[in-house]
Amino acid sequence: MALSKDLVAASATPLILSILAEGESYGYAIIKRVRRLSNDNIQWSDGMLYPVLHRLEQQGLIESNMRTSDSGRKRKYYRIKDEGTKILKQQKNQWMLVHSILEKLWEKRPCLT
Repeated sequence: MALSKDLVAASATPLILSILAEGESYGYAIIKRVRRLSNDNIQWSDGMLYPVLHRLEQQGLIESNMRTSDSGRKRKYYRIKDEGTKILKQQKNQWMLVHSILEKLWEKRPCLT
């Protein structure tokens, strides 16, 4: 199932913040995690992910640092900041509200399944 670009874009911030709320990560690992969680329905590219990460960092929601991974490769690791956790909670409430409204509307319309 192909998701619309609008939905992918709208969900990028809460997805990234949610992944980073589990612990720090680097770009490629975030891409792989989203792909796995979505059963390959969301396949982000570097060109999509890194501008969002940079925007979140500029907004003070996440921070990054360069370090050498266990494999000896230098990577930029991202972690959520307190302000990012606060924004994530707000976004979760908003997404859950939209989800509950759609669920109520769609359970009355079995023909949509």
